Amino acid sequence: MKKFTLLIIVILLTGAMFVLGFNYSNNIEPNIYYQVYLDDKLLGTIKSKEKLEEYIDERGKYYKKKYNVDTVYAPNGLEIKKILTYHDEVSSIRDIYKKIEKEKSFTVKGYQFTIKKDKKSTVVNVINKNDFKKAIETTIKTFVGSENYEKYLNDIQEEITSTGRIIENIYVDQKISIKETNISVDEKIYTNEDELAKYILFGNNPVSTSYTVQAGDTIEKVAFNNEISVEEFMISNPEFTDKSNLLFPGQEVTIGTIEPQVDVVVEEHVVVDKESDYQTEIRYDETKLVGDDEIIQSGEKGIERVTQKEQRINGFISYVDPKNKEVLKPAVNEILVKGEKYIPTVGSTTNWLWPTNSGWTISSDYGYRIFGGTREAHLALDISGTGYGSPIYAVTNGVISESTYRYPDGNYVCINHNNGYYTCYAHMQRRAVSIGETVERGQVIGYVGQSGLATGPHVHFEVWVGGRPWYGGRRINPWSKY
Repeated sequence: MKKFTLLIIVILLTGAMFVLGFNYSNNIEPNIYYQVYLDDKLLGTIKSKEKLEEYIDERGKYYKKKYNVDTVYAPNGLEIKKILTYHDEVSSIRDIYKKIEKEKSFTVKGYQFTIKKDKKSTVVNVINKNDFKKAIETTIKTFVGSENYEKYLNDIQEEITSTGRIIENIYVDQKISIKETNISVDEKIYTNEDELAKYILFGNNPVSTSYTVQAGDTIEKVAFNNEISVEEFMISNPEFTDKSNLLFPGQEVTIGTIEPQVDVVVEEHVVVDKESDYQTEIRYDETKLVGDDEIIQSGEKGIERVTQKEQRINGFISYVDPKNKEVLKPAVNEILVKGEKYIPTVGSTTNWLWPTNSGWTISSDYGYRIFGGTREAHLALDISGTGYGSPIYAVTNGVISESTYRYPDGNYVCINHNNGYYTCYAHMQRRAVSIGETVERGQVIGYVGQSGLATGPHVHFEVWVGGRPWYGGRRINPWSKY
């Protein structure tokens, strides 16, 4: 009996070892599977990485057609890790796809351009990187003109024989970087150059309206009344080639505002003939009564050939550097005889002197403009081109009401003409007068500079009426006094 029991035990142990050994030998090789993570979150385990990628691409037919691409890819942040496991439990490709689709958008291959402007970075997504280059060229042509740009590129600009302009340099004044990457389909992706060029010129929210021209309207008047610059009017209405072009009643024009995402810088060599204003020489006669004025010699304007370097940013003059001035026809001064020889503190309301030397250029007119990326009403004249350190003159008699340094005007002088008018002069290199000082027409009150917030040497010239500047007065167009 004991032998029989022992035999049974041996048989059982042998059978157990046989079973255990058999199972071990069948499971010695683990399964090769793949764990799917999205932004470090485990979504599940699948048998084939390739099958998931193929399924994502197959289900992406809509995006292939929309973006004209061959392949749709997994979302950014999806990671598929190879694992070895003895477990057999896996998810279906379809279930994993649904989980991915619920969490995040899929991607397509493209290019990201990063534009750095004014301490701000803008990312532009495109499928074809050449679309970005062409869009930039379209933007340049908007500000320069297609014909002028082609002549510049092909180096076939006409030489200046008497007067004219030559473009010396054109460039985009931003750092632009590019990288090829997978772009999420829920981001804005540009697929053609025209759409991208519109964004680069007008920004994300282009605003344009239609305006019906009224009797007496000019381009400058329409632009000012609609709070846009003349340059913006010309861009929105390319059929006009000059701000002096005539409008007719009933004509429909576009009122559009630009918000360039890049700064197109154009540097030009300019030779132009300009009229030079004559000066009025005032003589005093003690035998005549005050106010008994007589012109004994009529004035006559002269002509000067001015050579200068101009820099424009997005169509607006940013810097004028005078190089040469040749007198073709000298101006003839007007001679005015006034009764009694003394300096009145009351200035004339009509016979105003121009505040700078001849050869000047209006770098920013009275009206609306974009400055430093911000739209503003520029209620003054910016007079450039007479050179850094050239004199600034009192336009008529008066008393200095302000002589100070302030931001953003820099060295700033105001004159009370005691006849309802004040004039103010900003961005001086230095001031030559003090508060309370009586000045006469033509007296030097300062010198052209670039103090304060200014892109180049010029004088910012304001005319105020109806009260003291900034305290009850209002600014009017200085051209109304000339």
